[in-house]
Amino acid sequence: MEFLIYSDSAAFTERVSPLLYKNEDIHSLFLGVLGQIQANQYEEYFLAIAETGHEIVGACLMTPPHALQLVVFRHFPEIEKEIAERLQNLGIEISGIVGEQETSSLFAKAWTRQTEEMVKTLMNQGLYRIDAVYKGLRKSEGSWRIASKKDGETLEKWYRLFEVETGIGRRSSQAEATHQISIFLERKEVYVWEVDGVAVSCMKKSRPSKNGITVSFVFTPESWRGNGYARTLVAEVTDELLLEFDFVMLYTDLNNATANKIYREIGYVQIANPVHLVFEEE
Repeated sequence: MEFLIYSDSAAFTERVSPLLYKNEDIHSLFLGVLGQIQANQYEEYFLAIAETGHEIVGACLMTPPHALQLVVFRHFPEIEKEIAERLQNLGIEISGIVGEQETSSLFAKAWTRQTEEMVKTLMNQGLYRIDAVYKGLRKSEGSWRIASKKDGETLEKWYRLFEVETGIGRRSSQAEATHQISIFLERKEVYVWEVDGVAVSCMKKSRPSKNGITVSFVFTPESWRGNGYARTLVAEVTDELLLEFDFVMLYTDLNNATANKIYREIGYVQIANPVHLVFEEE
């Protein structure tokens, strides 16, 4: 097996994207982050292809400190182990892996066998897709709009609370949250639900691919919960996004029964069960 590292994201994309687009929805995270790399949204990234006889059998993508993404296009015995060994020989530091359950688990087992780290499941995920919003959903009072600079301080607070509640990665500092929200606002990626002039819930669009886009950062502060604001916001903005895209994706924590129920009520259908594993010292 050859293991080819790419510094040119365009060249990497040209080789890998035809395979990824065969299952655009399943590979939406990989495609979306790859698009962000090409748009210069990451200063540091790692891209590699595993191939045998000029056939691409696997692809790696990582934007440190985020977890590795590994897609295996053609399985053969111990391919994950061989890729893990190649990465270790290159001295690549990996904090975890996110993706298809079996591929991620086999890679994690091979990786930690050498590093003597522990594998922890950070999130057992549900990957959902929607092609049309169910009609007749009860709408909460209020209306949605694209967030603006006046929402910045509120969204920064919500962003940090969202990180704590979801448990995804480390918590951003205030300065990091301010910087991140300013980028989101500049790109007009965040939407808020507003009642009597007060923002009560938010969501974000991100990582567009050719035919789809992803919804994330769905959050309602505790004092506003139980009113259906998030469900109505996600339903209405999803409907709007489907005017431009063929489908919309989102990831959930399968342990959060309430969130999963809400998305199913809107019309989202679970199509995969990826996992996010992290590596920790014993």
